[in-house]
Amino acid sequence: MAQPFRIMSMYFSKIIKTGDRQREFNFRKLTRNDAKGFSVDVPDDKGNRIMFQMFLNADGEWRTDAENLPTWVHHIEGILADAIREHDESQPIKKR
Repeated sequence: MAQPFRIMSMYFSKIIKTGDRQREFNFRKLTRNDAKGFSVDVPDDKGNRIMFQMFLNADGEWRTDAENLPTWVHHIEGILADAIREHDESQPIKKR
């Protein structure tokens, strides 16, 4: 009998300084077709969740395509990309 298909959620968080505040960014890996991406959420100054996605573009760079984000999120886009790369590099390679 075939084994049931299991979906595993990959999640990690990282505290990153933005301006004069440290914020906890939560990353959840997306499983959408062949696109490689992460859903990201972080609280704003009032405690409301800001949610956006980051995708690996054709140049191999992690970017968000959301335009309505606070400036402080856009300013640390490179740091968010570094956090994703660090996490990916720390994961064991799975054999198929």
